[in-house]
Amino acid sequence: MKTPINANIYDYQDTPKAQGFTFPAEWAAQEALWLSWPHKEESWPGKLDTIYPHYAKFIQLVAADQLVRINVADAAMKDFALTHLQAAGVNLSHIEFYFHPTNDAWCRDHGPAFVTNPKTGEKAVVDWGYNAWGDKYPPYDLDDIIPTRIAEALQLKLFTPPIVMEGGSVDFNGEGTVLTTASCLLNKNRNPHLNKAQIEEYLKDYYGQQQVLWLEEGIVGDDTDGHIDDITRFVAADTVLTVVEEDPDDENYQVLQNNLNALRQMRLADGRPLRVIELPMPGAVTWDGERLPASYANFYIANKVVVVPVFGDSNDEKALEIIQGCFPDRQVVGVNSVDIIWGLGSFHCLSQQEPKV
Repeated sequence: MKTPINANIYDYQDTPKAQGFTFPAEWAAQEALWLSWPHKEESWPGKLDTIYPHYAKFIQLVAADQLVRINVADAAMKDFALTHLQAAGVNLSHIEFYFHPTNDAWCRDHGPAFVTNPKTGEKAVVDWGYNAWGDKYPPYDLDDIIPTRIAEALQLKLFTPPIVMEGGSVDFNGEGTVLTTASCLLNKNRNPHLNKAQIEEYLKDYYGQQQVLWLEEGIVGDDTDGHIDDITRFVAADTVLTVVEEDPDDENYQVLQNNLNALRQMRLADGRPLRVIELPMPGAVTWDGERLPASYANFYIANKVVVVPVFGDSNDEKALEIIQGCFPDRQVVGVNSVDIIWGLGSFHCLSQQEPKV
């Protein structure tokens, strides 16, 4: 159990599900986008300075319509961030800063999981354990406590399940189904004391879900051991976008074909089949001989816009058209992620949505 910052916000009596909370679909109305300002040189070796214009563009697109809340270490980091936001023409009236120091920028994984109770109008935070994807990148103590700090700042009820879980490893349809991968959640570097059935119970109890659907593996270059947000995303309650590789000689080809075939066999809790839409992959993006996890699936859904990573690839426009077809009520915008992907993630990995209630 984490050490309470404010013990009054803790609730040890019941799970979120037992209290009527659930994790909304990502296209549900949002109160804010949460970010942790990038500052770790080792995450973008030789590239950190080059990511800021694209990162600020992401913020500019979202902040045109909704709040963006940013974790920063101190006043100096806030001022540095403001310089980049002003240069990008960000609507600063929609920006809020929180002095919450972090180890790194991957707010999808270390940030709060916001759950809501539609009947009571309550919102709460789930603070899963966080170990930097299997203790790969210590230290991560500051990241691990971020959800608790945010719950305290917003004075929200806080749940603290005693297992490791990352936001990028799960995707939700908003009607009780969560999609994940065995390669990540069943990896012994996360929760070696738990079996598949036990992990499913935690997912159901703390995200307020009825059903867990499993794919096997993620894409090459994904240091998270196969997060779902690089491969398959719900875009409606019964519809997923899933990436496919067109080149049979590419190392991602068979893995993604296996996922595609598995999705076509899946059924939702009420027996409906999934509607599966194929999304192309960009050509291989490499750094220093290493394949990077470039994928169009790592998009962020905001209230009025969907921000999609693009890579100067021949498939960029095709991917944007497919995603636009899934979100006719939003503007789909591609933002250059060639430098950002050096950090082994993109816009979805960097972000966490806070829903409205």
